[in-house]
Amino acid sequence: MNDFSPYMIKTFADCPCKFEYKYIKKIVMPQKASAFERGKKIHALATYYLQGADITKLEKALPQADFEIWQKLKTNEFFNKQFVKSEYTLSAKINNYWIGGRLDALMQDENMYYILDYKTGSIPQNPEYDYQTMIYLYCASKLLNTTCIKFVYIDLKNNENKIIEFSKEKQSEYEKILSDVLEKMNSTEFPQNTNNCRYCEYQKLCI
Repeated sequence: MNDFSPYMIKTFADCPCKFEYKYIKKIVMPQKASAFERGKKIHALATYYLQGADITKLEKALPQADFEIWQKLKTNEFFNKQFVKSEYTLSAKINNYWIGGRLDALMQDENMYYILDYKTGSIPQNPEYDYQTMIYLYCASKLLNTTCIKFVYIDLKNNENKIIEFSKEKQSEYEKILSDVLEKMNSTEFPQNTNNCRYCEYQKLCI
């Protein structure tokens, strides 16, 4: 295995044993889908809107709570910058490993690019060093050949933006962090992290 998404790397960092069950042994455990439905709906609507589709009927069909969240995104200052791409897949290579993922949206303002990530739930506790942040910024810098990029978490729950500035120094730092964890993931040992068992869907397999 040498293609890694942010969620795969985060899963390994949280618990190598969970990573083994999910991605090596490919054991699928049922999860409640309700928590993800609103996010999927808002993401789909945002994609249609940015790509120029007429979403009037879709907006009218939204439940009131979802409509209010959609309006927060629709009026967000970063969401209204110059549109480049949405649902944009990008990747880059570190050593012998490929990393990458799919951006919600890529926007531009003069010489600055903005990676947007809409969150209907909570944003990462340490967003500057979240694996999604690091991977997306690193991959985008390689693809666009610039470090003039900002990652913007759009917190729709609290109607706030969390902005992470990129730089050449950050590029080197992120490459080192990602390289270290990728080498660990190439191991054949996947120990259990018992600190994260409480809410893990695989906990019964570890008992």
